Amino acid sequence: MNKSTDINTQGLCEDYNFSVPFFDVDSMNIVWHGNYCKYLELARCKLLDKIGYNYRAMAESGFLFPIVDMQIKYIKPIIFEQAIVINAALAEWEQRLKIKYVIRDADTQEVLTKAHTIQAAVEHKTQRLHLACPDVFIQKVQQLLK
Repeated sequence: MNKSTDINTQGLCEDYNFSVPFFDVDSMNIVWHGNYCKYLELARCKLLDKIGYNYRAMAESGFLFPIVDMQIKYIKPIIFEQAIVINAALAEWEQRLKIKYVIRDADTQEVLTKAHTIQAAVEHKTQRLHLACPDVFIQKVQQLLK
């Protein structure tokens, strides 16, 4: 059984507050669907900073973590100047890095979007895929869970 899914992940999530700028919307003042990837990235970076294993730390430890899968469920449109909260929660971290996201309206807390991303550990020098996350990352997650 995978410990990642059994452990209470309280503390392994982070919120990113954001107000939608004009350049992110289309002619209907609705966020263009491609910008959701950027919003997930903003929240993911904040979560990885909290864990202490951001993209710079990944590279320094000899690993890259490309996105290998992304799913987005658009529930309700996000519009120009809307204040939103993007929650990123670490769901799996031993074999792969899976992060779940919920985007809510900052005022009403209404759920607007749900998503997840999956990243795989790739050794930078050899470009070899690893079927487990590096020990340094697992140790940082475990320290945060204490």
